[in-house]
Amino acid sequence: MDNNKSRRNFVKQTGMGLFALTFPWEIARANFKKKQHMKEDRTYEILIIGGSYAGLSAAMALGRAMRKVLILDSGTPCNRFTPHSHNFITLDGEKPQVIAAKAKEQVLQYPTVSFENTRAVSGKKVGDWFEITTKTGVVYTAKKLIFATGVKDLLPEIKGFEAAWGKTIIHCPYCHGYEVRNVKTGIFANGEFAMHYAQLIRNWTPDLTLFTNGKSTLTLEQTEKLARFNIPLVAQKIVEFVHDEGKIKQVIFDDGSMFHLEAIYAKPPFEQQSSIPEMLGCSLTEMGLIQVDMFQKTTIPNVFAVGDSTSMMRSVAFAVNSGNIAGAVLNNLMTEEEFVG
Repeated sequence: MDNNKSRRNFVKQTGMGLFALTFPWEIARANFKKKQHMKEDRTYEILIIGGSYAGLSAAMALGRAMRKVLILDSGTPCNRFTPHSHNFITLDGEKPQVIAAKAKEQVLQYPTVSFENTRAVSGKKVGDWFEITTKTGVVYTAKKLIFATGVKDLLPEIKGFEAAWGKTIIHCPYCHGYEVRNVKTGIFANGEFAMHYAQLIRNWTPDLTLFTNGKSTLTLEQTEKLARFNIPLVAQKIVEFVHDEGKIKQVIFDDGSMFHLEAIYAKPPFEQQSSIPEMLGCSLTEMGLIQVDMFQKTTIPNVFAVGDSTSMMRSVAFAVNSGNIAGAVLNNLMTEEEFVG
């Protein structure tokens, strides 16, 4: 009995000793496998940088084509300042964030599409692959890229402008003009663009005034044409847009005088919200937009761009359309490559 008991204790203790010796290696091997799995999870067929309307539209087309897609999005869409989105059929007047949330929910029903709430900050080409690094240092890899990063408006440092931007200081008559039709309206612009705005917006309101915010750069012929159509030109510097929760009430000039307004159109300068396309060598147009062809291809092979970053037509409808085109064209390109291979 004592010999059997001793033998059992020896076996038990030896087993525990061997387990203790191998346990660290088991942990190391498990961690290695986990890291390898994580690394594999960061490799995709397509990376979409930007997850608003254009990016989600491209992802839906690709998800339905069963492509492995990751969307990287920082949550700063261009139209986040406006309370309602218009001129998008079936969802006219809906809140932008509601449209985006519904789109995201539907897109993520496709099991090959993933979404990460993070900001992509840099990118490079490594062989046949693109590496995109996020703000947190995570690196994702793919052979194809779609940029849906939009643009950043550079708002003037005039008191009240930012608070009213997207509400009653607006940029697009097709998106917002109907809601401010026939009210006392201004144009905050100069030069050729002021003339373009004036002839366009007078269709929405007969009560229109042009504010050049300093010396006018319009030609004599343009100025005379404005006068013929009863569009006054005010060249004084503006120091404040008086508003009530974003609703414009008055414009205050540098001499203290005031002008009553209910809405004003403005087209501030902008820049690309992401510098990664330029890092990769994508060409920009003279206007600072990413240069694309009719299929949303940039000047760099396997890199596409969609939405506001590519066009002056800044609308939800355009963004969705361009994303859908890019998704379909990109999938077709990949099938052709795979068939040849």
